[in-house]
Amino acid sequence: MHLPVYAHPTLTVLVDDSDSFLRSLSFQLNPMLANKTFHDALDALRWLRASAPDSAMPLHVNFDMQNLPADQCNVTLELDRIYRIAEQRERFATPSVLVVDYSMPQMNGLEFCEAVAHLPCKKILFTGAADEKVAVSAFNRGLIDRYIQKSDDHALDILEMEIATMQDCYFDSRADILREMAALHDYRFLTDPTLTAVVRELKRAMGFVEHYIFPNPTGILFLDQQGKATLMVIETEQSMQSQYEIARDSDAPRSLLKALMERRVLTFFSDPFGDGMYTSAMAENWHRYSAAPRICQGRETYYWALFDLPGHYFAQRPVTYAQFLQALQPQGVAA
Repeated sequence: MHLPVYAHPTLTVLVDDSDSFLRSLSFQLNPMLANKTFHDALDALRWLRASAPDSAMPLHVNFDMQNLPADQCNVTLELDRIYRIAEQRERFATPSVLVVDYSMPQMNGLEFCEAVAHLPCKKILFTGAADEKVAVSAFNRGLIDRYIQKSDDHALDILEMEIATMQDCYFDSRADILREMAALHDYRFLTDPTLTAVVRELKRAMGFVEHYIFPNPTGILFLDQQGKATLMVIETEQSMQSQYEIARDSDAPRSLLKALMERRVLTFFSDPFGDGMYTSAMAENWHRYSAAPRICQGRETYYWALFDLPGHYFAQRPVTYAQFLQALQPQGVAA
């Protein structure tokens, strides 16, 4: 089990030729699962082709064509661009999961899924009992990711569970290259199942709906439904030692040096004009930037603590998921 480098709420797209069924299904789904409905498969195809995200990643490639071959180019991961995804208003409108009926007049559900096979969306076929063999075959061919029978007594509960699972899979597969690159450096925790479990429990217990890896200090930025930003600073033995050495070389107070050496504090020096590290201007008030660490023993020892993230870390205040959901209500989301 590993952690995506980022994840945020997205749209579930429901496609069924019965408008009344769509309205009922949309109404019964968990209101935290934003959805958009289509009773016309061709309209759904047009919208998806125009709305599905491109494959752009925060990577920058540098290479000297005169002195180096192309396969030896230098690739830079621009980490600050990852958490700034939270500044994008349209992030919640990203279609990540398609729930498609099988029996439709314009095209059946498998033909629909074939038409959007190139898109990164995960696909759930919502079938009648008679379509199960067709669904199993499509699943085995990789054309769909899940299938659910409408006749199941717990079909709605199963659907909600599978949508949540597929949303996780969407971000997992979309950013796997980023995770592999980040894990080579200070983000090894992304592939550590022990810390991944801690992060998932934090999201559940504290109502966080978005997370993004954060560049300086190393950690994970969370946002809740109302947009409150919380930073989980994550340090290892090596990075804790580096913090101590920087503070020591900056003539930090003995009290701070002793607390850092004994691993009694985790620091986040969040002044607007700082770089996240200690400076002499913080000497008298270093306690304001500190928290008692909690320890996670995974493949290595991690020290972590939660801090409020000041607003100056964003160029513009992020649109919140609560605002997005509210905006959907007046006009509805049916196509």
